[in-house]
Amino acid sequence: MLNLIDEHTRESLLVRPERRWSSAKVIEALADVIVIKGVPEHIRSDNGPEFVARDLRQWLAATGARTLYIEPGIPWENGYCESFNSKLRDEFLNGEIFYSLKEVQVLAERWRIHYKTIRPYSSLGYRSPAPKTWQPEIKTGYGEVESRVRFPLPHTLDGGYLNSKEAALT
Repeated sequence: MLNLIDEHTRESLLVRPERRWSSAKVIEALADVIVIKGVPEHIRSDNGPEFVARDLRQWLAATGARTLYIEPGIPWENGYCESFNSKLRDEFLNGEIFYSLKEVQVLAERWRIHYKTIRPYSSLGYRSPAPKTWQPEIKTGYGEVESRVRFPLPHTLDGGYLNSKEAALT
C-alpha cells in the first residue's frame, strides 16, 4: 500500500493498494494527488527502489517538489506516516480478509475517508482533521435576515446589524 499523509494537517491524502509498486505507478498516484492538492514543497519517503528511481526523481524535480529521504532503520524520521501505518494495520487490515485486489482498494478508500472525516485524533483534541482542511462551512438560512444571529450578545451589537439606538431599545 502506498500511503500519502500531509504532515501539516495530518490528513490522509491517499491509500492505494497494489500487488507491486513501480516508479511509474508511484508517479501516477502522486500525480492524482497533486492535481487535487497542488505541488507540495517536499515529499518525505523511505529509500525503497520505487521511491529513489531516476524517473521519479526527475518527475518530482520537474514539478518543483523536493525529496526528503529518511535514513534506513530510523522510522521516527517519518513519524506521522509510521503512526498512520500502525492505525491502518490495527483498525483495518487486521480485521479483514480480502479476496481480490479490487475489494481491498474499495475498502481501503472507504477506511481512508472514515479516518480523515469521522475518526477523532487525540493530538487534535479528539476532533477529526477534515473540518479544518477541506470541508466547507455550512451556512444556514436564506439571505441576510435568516443568516442573522438570533440572540446577539451585548458586545456584538455595536458592529452588527443593530445600531446603538436599536440596542438601547431591545
